[in-house]
Amino acid sequence: MTDVPVTPLRPAMNLPDPTAAARAARTHSLLHDPIGRTLARLAAPNVLAMFVTSVTSIAEAFFAGLMGVNALAGLALVFPLVMLTQMLSAGAMGGAISAAVARSLGGGDTSRASGLTVAAWIIGIGFAAGSAVLMALFGRTIFVALGGGDTAVAAALSYAGVFFPGCLALWLCNGTLSVIRGTGNMGTPSVLLFVASLGSIPLSGALALGWGPFPALGMAGLALGLIAANGAAGLVAIGLVLSGRAGLNMGGALARLRGEMFRDILRVGIIASVNSVQSVLTIVLMVALVGRFGTAALAGYGLGARLEFLMIPVVFGIGTAMTAMVGANIGAGNTPRALRVAWTGAFGAAVIVGGIGAVLAVFPDLWLRIFLDASDTATLEVGRAYFRTVAPFYGFFGLGLALFFASQGAARMAWPVIASLFRMAVAFGVALVLIGRADMGVDAVFVGVACGTVVYGVVTAAAVRITGWR
Repeated sequence: MTDVPVTPLRPAMNLPDPTAAARAARTHSLLHDPIGRTLARLAAPNVLAMFVTSVTSIAEAFFAGLMGVNALAGLALVFPLVMLTQMLSAGAMGGAISAAVARSLGGGDTSRASGLTVAAWIIGIGFAAGSAVLMALFGRTIFVALGGGDTAVAAALSYAGVFFPGCLALWLCNGTLSVIRGTGNMGTPSVLLFVASLGSIPLSGALALGWGPFPALGMAGLALGLIAANGAAGLVAIGLVLSGRAGLNMGGALARLRGEMFRDILRVGIIASVNSVQSVLTIVLMVALVGRFGTAALAGYGLGARLEFLMIPVVFGIGTAMTAMVGANIGAGNTPRALRVAWTGAFGAAVIVGGIGAVLAVFPDLWLRIFLDASDTATLEVGRAYFRTVAPFYGFFGLGLALFFASQGAARMAWPVIASLFRMAVAFGVALVLIGRADMGVDAVFVGVACGTVVYGVVTAAAVRITGWR
């Protein structure tokens, strides 16, 4: 009897049938299910997880407040750089990883998706090592340049001395969770982030303030709790991917690694990173301007800017779902559906973030009194001025940032980066002009921030509408 040639099985068929079928079903949902319902279903667990992540940051500021205004000022100095690390690992590179994996799966290439996973890990290791070295060399110089006094700089350095050597935990955790999101699975990353965030709150408080048997490590303890919790979540996520339970066959993945896989992630991730750097640089420039008005002004602005950064996780929850949906549809050649996903998610994010801003514009003490008591009058007044001036325009920030995530999925990042550049230029330029020509004090900086926020949302939306990702 003549042997009949056997057609090689597709890579996905090498996986356990239930796992492969679940991953294929998720991809089908991204491509064909109703947009609004699918986006809401995917975004809901992300938003919940990101909300808890935001609570972690609030708790961190609360613990710093218990250590005094100088600790709060130190946290204001280091916070933009910490958030930059989070934005790069979870947003810029993380979004690029999710989008690359989603495009591969949308095009039916499961083997390539596993190679992209290895590339993502290697990229994360490289970025973590680079940031640790740069902070060790230039940390003090940066904090002094931002206008921090001796005690504030010391507090910032204490936090940075633990966070940046340990940031490999964040890079590997966020990179691996991004891989899982790229398969259309938003639930597992959300659960892991939820648990890690909840765990980091008491751990950071205990290590900072010396609760129970723990030593009082001050600002270093705040950072250590965050690093430890994310490291644990990262190990679990890596284990899920390597076991095949994430829907990818990692057997022989290293052998499938190719240089173009790095390029696929980095060509989007690097541009997105420029956007993240510009966003943080905007805050840094504003911190430098505010710093000339004293420690109380710096602490008050730091609390306002912290909430703006906390808007990022809220939009991130929606944006990661958008990245996966847009990436899968672009990979399948359905650009019109990808654009409908983008606008649906963007308007949803604008409404949510704009609503939060409207409430805080009227009732700023809902946020400020979490960290400050009535005796901190100078800091409270600065914080109130910030929210009354900037918070009414938060909706534009939500609109622009959501379209940033959608553009990652489409691998069309030029205009979101240009919009972020406009934001920085307008915010800093307006603030400088008003400081020099009007007796507005620190309020001049806040008007600049508000103007930059509006420009960011309008330019990003106009670019997506006009170009249609062509």
